[in-house]
Amino acid sequence: MAAGGRQGGGVFRRQVLYIPGYDPFPPRRYRELYRREGAAQAAISGYALTVEGRVGPGYAWRVRSDMGQPAEAEVEVLVWADLVRQSMGQGIAATYLLLARTAWVYAGSGALWRLLRLRKGPMVAALYPAVLLVLQALVAVLLAGLVLWLVPWPWLGWPMAAATVWAVLAGFRRLDRRIYAYYLMHDYGFTALECGAYPAALEARLAAFRARLREALGTGVDEVLVVGHSSGAHLAVSVLADLLREGVPEGPALAFLSLGQVVPMVSFLPGAARLRADLRYLSARKELTWVDVSAPGDGCTFALCDPVAVSGVAPEGQRWPLVISAAFSQTLSPERWEALRRRFFRLHFQYLCAFDRPGDYDYFRITAGPLTLAERFRGRKPSASRITAATNPYRDVA
Repeated sequence: MAAGGRQGGGVFRRQVLYIPGYDPFPPRRYRELYRREGAAQAAISGYALTVEGRVGPGYAWRVRSDMGQPAEAEVEVLVWADLVRQSMGQGIAATYLLLARTAWVYAGSGALWRLLRLRKGPMVAALYPAVLLVLQALVAVLLAGLVLWLVPWPWLGWPMAAATVWAVLAGFRRLDRRIYAYYLMHDYGFTALECGAYPAALEARLAAFRARLREALGTGVDEVLVVGHSSGAHLAVSVLADLLREGVPEGPALAFLSLGQVVPMVSFLPGAARLRADLRYLSARKELTWVDVSAPGDGCTFALCDPVAVSGVAPEGQRWPLVISAAFSQTLSPERWEALRRRFFRLHFQYLCAFDRPGDYDYFRITAGPLTLAERFRGRKPSASRITAATNPYRDVA
């Protein structure tokens, strides 16, 4: 791959392919987030940035900027929200069965205890839905017991108690837009469904993503940048590894930006040999640049954990990823940091948002500016707090 030539004359041109995490919402949400936060970052940093819609296949938008040199980018969301919605369509009883199965997969495989040793924050986030669902069930059972105590006729009391359990659990589910117990349970359950292997429907979608990436590499842009956020990070790893195994002709610079990754939640499971092989392969390739950004303030990510090394599959001569910190406590103003530090799910999306005092990580300079990812981070050393200890109990590769 070229290191990033200027094929578009004086205007730098980029194609961004964004892979979201486990998110049931339509991709329009990401365009509006980009529009709003991009305008805020431009005002803070003093550069020009405009976002406009794009007509054509796929869900995308065009960005024009001037950060010392004119640049244009097309940002496209690679959609798998339909698969997420399908997996979230389970009823209350099925969700509790999913809870039991997911707990068995993580605890029975030994992955849970290794993950707790690695980073407690994301594991607290993982245990949160399980604890909350159990508490909801206990409340429902206690209220049902109260009904049985108050109603002296068993022929009436038992049906009323059963109805009480169902009504209480249904009521809690209606509140899930605020407490996220069902949403997170389905997220972790989706990962554990095949013990870390990708379900067939997801494998088919990854193949479609790979075809779209190959197509983008032939459009004559200066850089093709793949961005994977949260669960989208390990999906991007597999897409890129498969693409490079097939071979890629000389063309634009190829770059990968992983944000708020949760790779160990998958790679530490016994069935994730495919992902572990992809991590090992991608980490040694010279055809791309891979930068991994996380922040200790984000309790939903394995902050500053080298996803290849901690998974126990780092090869000799590992090149990637360059692990750096978004350092929320330094790049956000004290007032904004105080307002956000307890909003855990909002902080998990901060990588896609404006910073009051951006350092070398600026999502909008990276996705819409005139430098390739390789140029922007050339000579940058990894974070001094990077974690590389291999703690994965499963290290076999496909």
